[in-house]
Amino acid sequence: MKHSNILVVGGSGFVGRHLVAALAARGARVTVPTRRRDRARHLILLPTVDVVEADVRDANALAELTVGRDAVVNLAGILHGPDFKPAHVELAQAVVNACRRGGIKRLLHMSSLGADPAAPSEYLRSKGVGEQMVLAADDLEATVFRPSVIFGPEDRFLNLFAQLGALFPVLGLAAPEARFQPVYVGDVVKAMLASLDDSDAAGKRYDLCGPHECTLRELMEFVCAVTGRRRLIVGLPDSLAYLQAWMMEMLPVKLLTRDNLLSMRVPSVCGCAFPFGIQPVALEAAAPAWLAPSGPRERYPQLRWKARR
Repeated sequence: MKHSNILVVGGSGFVGRHLVAALAARGARVTVPTRRRDRARHLILLPTVDVVEADVRDANALAELTVGRDAVVNLAGILHGPDFKPAHVELAQAVVNACRRGGIKRLLHMSSLGADPAAPSEYLRSKGVGEQMVLAADDLEATVFRPSVIFGPEDRFLNLFAQLGALFPVLGLAAPEARFQPVYVGDVVKAMLASLDDSDAAGKRYDLCGPHECTLRELMEFVCAVTGRRRLIVGLPDSLAYLQAWMMEMLPVKLLTRDNLLSMRVPSVCGCAFPFGIQPVALEAAAPAWLAPSGPRERYPQLRWKARR
């Protein structure tokens, strides 16, 4: 690996833990800053990974973290607001500035499919501004990744659906026809690793999608089938969906917000091939490994879903 000493901002999160583990497996030295080191216990045991307590919102602290690195990966982001600007815009610019101060050229930046400064949701607008700022830094060799919804072990997507299915016999679903093309976290990591030492990837954006497009309703039906639960799924009209999101915003742990609803107005699908010659893993091939019960009787509903019966 040409780049073997890497700072991963947001490395303790869902995608981060998989990327950091893959980098460590290749022998790279990886530094992961976090405000609370105990929340990254899963990374501390990796032999070439250094988890340090630091506030990356502090420009000087971030610049110090870049000393001696030859690449930076920015995975930082939030799904629920209300204020997305600090995480998606200000931090993105701070990472660019820190790279310049540290003399680091190579930067990988995580954005989102549908990100656009003119998008209907603040989440997508802020992501769009952030990725534009990164690519505007033409003195850096920056690559931007724009995945659809990412699934994998410990995700907050399919696993959340499974938890809701375990709790409620009837599921009221906002935006049931919202379109996604879920991408496996392992494939996202493969794409980032492939780009790291690829000089042709500098200055480019890559949309990352799985092989199949589906609606939110179909995703919920899939999770219910795989987990062996028969549930009534009721698609909510816009007015009730808005009310549901408004009420959920008041919960200590936000499951859905009004801004999320606005994001789902933009289809999260790709019309392009997966980059770097990678063949993406299908949702139905990977997800049962951690969602499905183990017995043959419990797997019967999953087989029925595949056959659409």
